Amino acid sequence: MFEENFPQILAISAWVIPVLLAVTLHEAAHGFAAWKLGDDTAKRLGRVTFNPLRHVDLFGTVILPGLLIFSNAPVLFGYAKPVPVDASRLRNPRFGMVLVAAAGPGINLSLALASTLFLGALVDLEVAESWVLPLRWLGANLYNSIEINVLLALFNLLPILPLDGGRILAGLLPTGLGIRFASTERVGLLILLGLLFILPLLGSVLGFHIDILVPLVGEPAAWLVGRLMELTGLQ
Repeated sequence: MFEENFPQILAISAWVIPVLLAVTLHEAAHGFAAWKLGDDTAKRLGRVTFNPLRHVDLFGTVILPGLLIFSNAPVLFGYAKPVPVDASRLRNPRFGMVLVAAAGPGINLSLALASTLFLGALVDLEVAESWVLPLRWLGANLYNSIEINVLLALFNLLPILPLDGGRILAGLLPTGLGIRFASTERVGLLILLGLLFILPLLGSVLGFHIDILVPLVGEPAAWLVGRLMELTGLQ
């Protein structure tokens, strides 16, 4: 939309800030929530900060999103260094962990909404010709921010450990079930690897298109982005 006829370097650069903010503020939100709920572990380690350098993971924040962008993957996401949380130090460990886990997707959805409002204001501006390209680049950043934040929020809300959705589910289940579900975290990592890489690769080898993340995350994200874009008057 905004990136049409952009030089390639500008189109790529319009993803850098949205991805960086989305993944780093996601982790900062976990640390902030834990701090306010009684665990200052992340605070003492300097992880409750908007400084992205404190959260950047070379592979998850830089390499993985870059590979997905260049490969035109149907789902784009990334991650930052996980924020350490000591559940035993929370005032209410069980419900506290639910709130800490929900803080990450919550900040992503808030960023998506804020980007929508700024984009809506931007499209109504009347500017001189010399400002058209810079404002189109800014518009591309805002639109990409909506997409990446919605995708990151919905992906993390999948009820699989160690994702935030899995931690929320573990805290909401009855105690016995929650403990048993929490023990599946190692299996959950294998499930994620299968969904992200193994099934699509196997499908391409067999000549089938297998991408479970599209109906689970991609399609709901596209629907939500569409509803947000309606607020801007562009859709």
